[in-house]
Amino acid sequence: MSLQDRLPSLAVMRCFEAAAQYQSYTGAAEVLNLTQSAVSRQVKELEDYVGAPLFRREGRGVRLTEAGKALADELSGDLDRLRRTLNHAVAAGSGPKALTIGAPPTFAARWLVPKLPSFRALHDEVQLVLYSRSEPFDLISEKVDVAVHFGGWDWPGAQLTPLCPEDLVAVAAPQLVTQHPIEGPEDILGMPLLHLTSRAYLWEQFAKTQGQAFAGRQGCTFDQISLVIEAAAVGMGAAILPTYLIEQELAAGKLTKLADVTSNSANSYFVATPMGQSTELTHSFTAWLRKQVVRRDGGETIV
Repeated sequence: MSLQDRLPSLAVMRCFEAAAQYQSYTGAAEVLNLTQSAVSRQVKELEDYVGAPLFRREGRGVRLTEAGKALADELSGDLDRLRRTLNHAVAAGSGPKALTIGAPPTFAARWLVPKLPSFRALHDEVQLVLYSRSEPFDLISEKVDVAVHFGGWDWPGAQLTPLCPEDLVAVAAPQLVTQHPIEGPEDILGMPLLHLTSRAYLWEQFAKTQGQAFAGRQGCTFDQISLVIEAAAVGMGAAILPTYLIEQELAAGKLTKLADVTSNSANSYFVATPMGQSTELTHSFTAWLRKQVVRRDGGETIV
């Protein structure tokens, strides 16, 4: 058997992964419950196999070499896939069924997870595994049974089922509305405004649809939609947000709906499953998921 056929042990690769993550043999040793010298020996074994140094000493710590960084980037994904493969093997055995779900982080935290107990009540024999993923990925190689996708019909290798539109609304905290009485769209645009860096055009788009002039982007800007939601809830400004991400704030009165917002974006929410590999469980989850959607009903708004 050649050297290339004799793969390093899983323990060796796990030690390297941990040392690369913590940039420290000591940190790796603590998380793996090993001695520092044991981690060092395992890394040296991998360096001998690769034929190149993977770390260089820097002060009291270590830093990845170029060869080490390249290996760490690839190996981390390989080990994650191996873990998922083993989890699926366990689930396929005599143990309980498992359903692996992928979803955008904010959507998962604010909309999906709060609703999952009702799915578990219907399928208490199913173990749920949830990964936060924002972009399309290979569902089969990543061992994900079903995913929620926000975007267009642009997920290669996946069967897409429409879930719901984005349903954007302009909102503000009640205390901010008290300070800035609103009688028309121009009053909304006169409030402090909150912006999301990836969709900084939304307020200008809203102004155009209302036939109003837009004074230019002003107010506070955030790079995460979860931060925009929190800033709006504490009264820092008005925000344009998807209704599905602020259901709790609207129901609790922490945010007041000011106006419906028409977006030029064709993006929507979809359920993605591996092409040609739908199962009874993924079908049940998809059907349940679609029942959780409450479409915007044109309810009361200030303007």
